[in-house]
Amino acid sequence: MSLYVVHHQHDEKTCPAKDPEMGAMLLQHLSPMNARKYGIRIKGDGVLNGKHSLFLIVEANDAEKVEEFMQPFKMAGPVEVWPASECEEVVARGGC
Repeated sequence: MSLYVVHHQHDEKTCPAKDPEMGAMLLQHLSPMNARKYGIRIKGDGVLNGKHSLFLIVEANDAEKVEEFMQPFKMAGPVEVWPASECEEVVARGGC
């Protein structure tokens, strides 16, 4: 499996967390059991406070699966998926 960093951005008006139903649906979508249905393993997540910006670190076989998994978030704003490496791997290969 490959490592990816995912960034989702939305504005205050489209913030899913403001709607209790939407927030609950997105939390369920991000659950480990649901992510496994897409072949995704979520290693970490974080939201920048007050910035309406979500970051995920995930493992998946390919970026297309990650894009598919993130589709519900695209209703609120753009999603970017970047291939990534763990620090140990970067040092072992001698650079980014």
